[in-house]
Amino acid sequence: MAMSGVFSERDLARYREDGFLIRRRLFTTEEIRRLGDTARSDHALDRAAAERDDGEGNRVRLSLWNHPGEGIYGMVARCRRLVDSVEQLVGGEVYHYHSKMVLKDARTGGAWAWHQDYGYWYQNGLLFPDLCSVMVAIDPATAENGCLEVLKGSHRMGRINHILSGDQAGADPERVAESAKRLETVPCVMNPGDAVFFHANTLHRSGPNRSEHPRWAMICCYNAAWNDPYKESHHPGYTPLHKVDDDAVLAAEGSDVDFADLAKADRSARSLTEQDR
Repeated sequence: MAMSGVFSERDLARYREDGFLIRRRLFTTEEIRRLGDTARSDHALDRAAAERDDGEGNRVRLSLWNHPGEGIYGMVARCRRLVDSVEQLVGGEVYHYHSKMVLKDARTGGAWAWHQDYGYWYQNGLLFPDLCSVMVAIDPATAENGCLEVLKGSHRMGRINHILSGDQAGADPERVAESAKRLETVPCVMNPGDAVFFHANTLHRSGPNRSEHPRWAMICCYNAAWNDPYKESHHPGYTPLHKVDDDAVLAAEGSDVDFADLAKADRSARSLTEQDR
């Protein structure tokens, strides 16, 4: 039985080949305005934001939470147009693995090194890379303010060892350099409300924000229900995801999530790089 969602069969074939898909106007202008207003006025989110050095002296800020909640963050992560579409790509039921807000501020927002999400999450007891992340643009994402870049088709390379650089674990530079000679680097230039869906093994990065404009984005990450981790980590095991109708996004008010201790994630990343050496 075909699952509902925003993608056509042709889209699904492209995702299998390319490892990512951009969906324009997934969220409306008003939905994104409310999401952005909530995030920028959310003192708890700001206090929870962790800073990480990008290896070049610039700082990257992000806040992370495991369970979606009933506020606007949760309604975005649980709405049918998003979850049903992820389930199309993964091929069945998913649950909310975590979400995060990336706060790339004007002139000061640092870069993210080339990496695979599964390069981090493998260490959490996930046997298969059957996960999908969705980055939703709150601000315009451009080359000047450090938009996401992906290596098209790189998910077919499998998991790559990751090495610590600054406060970040990045993919093995030698393999990244060689893969970049054969694969196309695609900048994910997006308007507010656009979203990019990408496979857990897709190599991606973003440059520093050299512009006068912020580049905030929310990233919702999902794991296949059958890929329940075999051990506990700082991200949750299978928890049934209760979807909501799309109009719940505009009806939601405020934020009610519990922000995670990102020091635990940092320790996991360091453990990963030590084992990969």
